[in-house]
Amino acid sequence: MFRARRRPLMRAAMIGGAGVMAGRHAAQSQSREQDQEQRLEQLEGQPAAPAAPAPAASAAGPDLVDRLKELSQLQQSGALSQEEFQAAKQKLLSS
Repeated sequence: MFRARRRPLMRAAMIGGAGVMAGRHAAQSQSREQDQEQRLEQLEGQPAAPAAPAPAASAAGPDLVDRLKELSQLQQSGALSQEEFQAAKQKLLSS
């Protein structure tokens, strides 16, 4: 009877090749992780850029406008006199 011939060298080469490929993939992954860690450490070591302070007028702008509108409505309704309106407006604009 004919018996199938075994190929031990071919099997060993396939298993070894798969091991080599897995090892390369692991090394590449580890290398990428190390590079990323180094970049993070560099970024953490850099001083943070100071945030540009927003102009006070733009930050308080809508609130200031709303208050001036309220004062104007109070003056038009007669609750405030012209002098009281001017004093309140000056106080808002100076602060």
